[in-house]
Amino acid sequence: MPLILTFTGRDSPGITAALAAALEREGARLHDVEQVVVQQVLTLGFSVELPDEERALKELLFVAKGLGLSLEYRRVETAGASGAQRFALTAIAPSFGAAHLRALGEALAAHGANIERIHRLSEGDLTCVELALSLAPESDAGALKRSLLAVAGEGGFDCALQRETLLRRSKRLVVMDMDSTLIRIEVIDELARAHGVFDRVAAITRRAMMGELDFDSALRERVGLLRGLDAAVLERIASAPPLTEGAEVMLRVLKKLGYRTAVVSGGFTLVAEALQKQLGIDDAYANALEIIDGKLTGRVLGPIVNAQRKADLLESLAARAGVPLEQVIAIGDGANDLLMLQKAGLGIAFRAKPKVREAAHTSISAGGLDAILYLLGITGRDVASLEG
Repeated sequence: MPLILTFTGRDSPGITAALAAALEREGARLHDVEQVVVQQVLTLGFSVELPDEERALKELLFVAKGLGLSLEYRRVETAGASGAQRFALTAIAPSFGAAHLRALGEALAAHGANIERIHRLSEGDLTCVELALSLAPESDAGALKRSLLAVAGEGGFDCALQRETLLRRSKRLVVMDMDSTLIRIEVIDELARAHGVFDRVAAITRRAMMGELDFDSALRERVGLLRGLDAAVLERIASAPPLTEGAEVMLRVLKKLGYRTAVVSGGFTLVAEALQKQLGIDDAYANALEIIDGKLTGRVLGPIVNAQRKADLLESLAARAGVPLEQVIAIGDGANDLLMLQKAGLGIAFRAKPKVREAAHTSISAGGLDAILYLLGITGRDVASLEG
């Protein structure tokens, strides 16, 4: 039956080699190994079988002392759960602290989930950690997710539970909403403000985004209120739309990693195409406003990009790129994004309405768009190396 050997102490080059050499001399059969360094403090664990345990442990204690390490050992009591469900839990907070970890730990324990590893993803301040979890085959992963989201909501932080598979780290296509997602504004509200009809348009916008109104008729009604607006107002917004924090970093990193990106928006083509050019986005789809003699006519041209069309465009973009839906990420904030979020392998509700957060695979509220990189297992150090 294997022994677990745990060496701890101040890290320095050559420790792993020296301990491995000692194990080799003692004829150890190695079953498992894991090492972690936290603030220059090393924890190095081995699962081994030793032909002569008493002699080997004396030798290993002597070697450890010479390296400035302590050694603890124990016999493995139980084997790992066969067929256990594996998950990655990503937790993001402006400042991740003990209270967040305690809340997560209690929720996990209540559902019988075991934390196998905790790994820091953020650089600088501690804002994001990833926990590797195992859950018994018969346990309800859905119930665990609901519990974690409730804890995160109460604690004012974000957490995302994903099955730990190869596809989690190998997404290839990202499809984004535009208004209140890629940019910080609702363009139609800004146009309405300039035209003096903001209150009327904003009321319709809110009801549509909450799913209380049919999107197509709501869009036509709102656009109709813009009749006669100088198209220069729309052009001015398109020339410098206020980007959501983290958008540029996220898109630069994704592009360097070979991802395809697309905007699929219920907003307007002039803004979407400007963002496409500015940010190097591969594809952009939105609603075309009719403009005659430099004025908006109050009409929309062509098919409206509604919830169903967003989902259809996502599927079409994936097929055209040869990307399975499991490797597609969708990001959005409103009811108009729900079908798209649910069709993607990973649907992320970004600073979204409650209905959307509940229906999406996961949600981000505390950070910028670059926080989405953490959900792919990309660390702050990875980002810094790509940005450098």
